Amino acid sequence: MNMNGENLDYLKKTLVESWRREMEAARLYELSAQRERDERKKDILQKLAEIEFKHARTWVVKLQELGYAVDDLVEPNVELPQNMNTAELMKQIDDVEHGNMTWYSSLRNVLDDASIQNILDEIDADEAAHQDMDQLFEASERTTSGGVEKRLSKLWKNERHASGSSDWVGDAIYGVNDGLGAIFGIISGVAGYTANTHTVLISGFFGALASTLSMGAGAWLATKSENEVMQTTLSQERQEIQQDPDHEVEELGLLYQLKGFSAEESARIADQIAGDEDQFLKTMVQEEFGFHEASLGSPWRSAIFGALSTLVGGLIPLIPFFFMSGFPALIAAGIVSILAHFAVGAAKSLITSRSWFTSGLEMTAVGIIVGVASYLLGSLGAVVFGAHVG
Repeated sequence: MNMNGENLDYLKKTLVESWRREMEAARLYELSAQRERDERKKDILQKLAEIEFKHARTWVVKLQELGYAVDDLVEPNVELPQNMNTAELMKQIDDVEHGNMTWYSSLRNVLDDASIQNILDEIDADEAAHQDMDQLFEASERTTSGGVEKRLSKLWKNERHASGSSDWVGDAIYGVNDGLGAIFGIISGVAGYTANTHTVLISGFFGALASTLSMGAGAWLATKSENEVMQTTLSQERQEIQQDPDHEVEELGLLYQLKGFSAEESARIADQIAGDEDQFLKTMVQEEFGFHEASLGSPWRSAIFGALSTLVGGLIPLIPFFFMSGFPALIAAGIVSILAHFAVGAAKSLITSRSWFTSGLEMTAVGIIVGVASYLLGSLGAVVFGAHVG
């Protein structure tokens, strides 16, 4: 590596900051492990700490190669308040990890040294391999959708998800949830209004179809709108770069100052990136707005998953009415729906950090409230409007 003294000094400062960030994350995981009572979770947190320490040692080795006196490194002081709860702790770790991810993304744009790029690749691989404790250090494609809390939740349940899978899993779960809740409410209300099983079945069936079409259209429009916002932002940022590049270079320099670079270093980084207009655009939208073109979703995929999952959820409460009639059919539908609510609630734990049992009970309670309230309102309607029950 050939570089003058000024560039070498800048590189050393950059690597020292990378080391400091990894040590901060490692100490947070280590302190979290010391607080954790569950042995399995404690072991996972400790392994995550070891990975961050490994990354820190990698930067130490690189600094030694550059002639830096590593004995002068000052470890960050990391302390956790005694009254900090788990959610607050995970939020703090998530903030640190997100900051490190952004920091390394920036380094890729400004450091073209092959050995450093290789280190960044290894760190990316280790971060992605957190997905499964049995193969903790196996590299896989990195995703940017999940935070630390979600990642730990997946680890604690020994679940593996391919890159991007959490998006459609979440869409499917929430689609089933919407269909199940809406149709259970409809058939409960109609059953309270009239005991005619055919009327209840038809009302629920067409309610399911309407919910399916509505959810599909809504998911398509939502994803399409998000894409349009991103495309508009890209277009506006491109236009700003073309019209006033000096202002945008100054703005990018300020963004890097917020990351801890000096004014001189930030200006040099911004000037280097601005040399390539396409790279300049990608960097600006990533640093300023937090997304890139790869973030664009598929409207049709969102529509299909949203619609089909809603249809599945909507048909579940109707199943007993195909084989039974009258009040027994309603009781059976209530039992099936309540069990389905619990299952959907438990499934939500795949994409959240909550206990599957707690999440399942919460959904069950919601389903019962919806069903009872709808039935009572339907019964009140029968009294008010003089429906013939029977």
